Amino acid sequence: MQRTRLDIARIQAAREVIDPIFLDTPLYRCEALEPGLGCTVSIKLETANPVRSFKARGTELIASLLAGSGSRAVVCASAGNLGQALAWSGRGRGLDVTVVASRFAPAAKLDRIRALGASVELVDGDFDMARERASAVARHHGVRLVEDSLDIETCEGAATIGLELVDTVPSFDVVLIALGGGALATGVGHVIKARAPGAEVICVQPLGAPAMTLSWRERRVVTTGPTSTIADGVAGRRPIPAVLADLLLVADDAVLVQEASIVAGMRMLLHHAGLVVEPSAALGIAAILEDRDRFAGRHVVTIVCGGNVDMDAYHRWVGAPPIHDS
Repeated sequence: MQRTRLDIARIQAAREVIDPIFLDTPLYRCEALEPGLGCTVSIKLETANPVRSFKARGTELIASLLAGSGSRAVVCASAGNLGQALAWSGRGRGLDVTVVASRFAPAAKLDRIRALGASVELVDGDFDMARERASAVARHHGVRLVEDSLDIETCEGAATIGLELVDTVPSFDVVLIALGGGALATGVGHVIKARAPGAEVICVQPLGAPAMTLSWRERRVVTTGPTSTIADGVAGRRPIPAVLADLLLVADDAVLVQEASIVAGMRMLLHHAGLVVEPSAALGIAAILEDRDRFAGRHVVTIVCGGNVDMDAYHRWVGAPPIHDS
């Protein structure tokens, strides 16, 4: 395999730095999903931790490095999950964390960032505008800018999920990975290609936020106009060249799914797996729903990557949970 920016030895070492509360998250076969999907389905549940997403695996590495260097201030742009994770990791190490976010980000995510002790600055635009503002704040104040997916720690932290997959599941045919900025896809994909090269790595993105998928298909950075998707966690418009270069080496395919399929995936995860997830976490299920023949009879692993969702919006999309008599 050609070399990505990632390194297996560093990924293994990362497990010694990351708080164990974020490691070895549940991984299990979910038979209740299988009749509706037509394949064997295993779930890697990255919502079972204090920030309800995989992002803290990377922020733990970053915060440890900063604390060790004596640096105390850090800023990032976030659609919500990275901000929560950095706030959590920074709070435990005495860091001053600022998170720049769109004022249109889910209120539940913003409230949780504040509750974890970080300062929040809002911009009147989307995630990419928040990225620009976070960069300006870092330059002006001379503090560390955390750039999700560009900072190798965010990718190698996410890659520890891949180690857990290959060490736990005897064999699987496909892993479906939500694709946004690319940290999760490049991290897990790197490990799969190194340790389980027979497995297919498929990245999944909403049709309404297709920048990274279009870039993967054309093998060059493709920027897009405004996004239109409920999956706010993966709604970027401007791929990072270095991340795309890594993705081209580890992804076997990148597919786009419709909003209705994302909602259907969320509904299936609620009714058949008892999981309340954010839209980005249902992208893998959505991909199976849209192309059942491709996955028929195969063992598919999907990473349920986040559970931070505004419940009012969730009920509008999915409907209220069923009520059962005791």
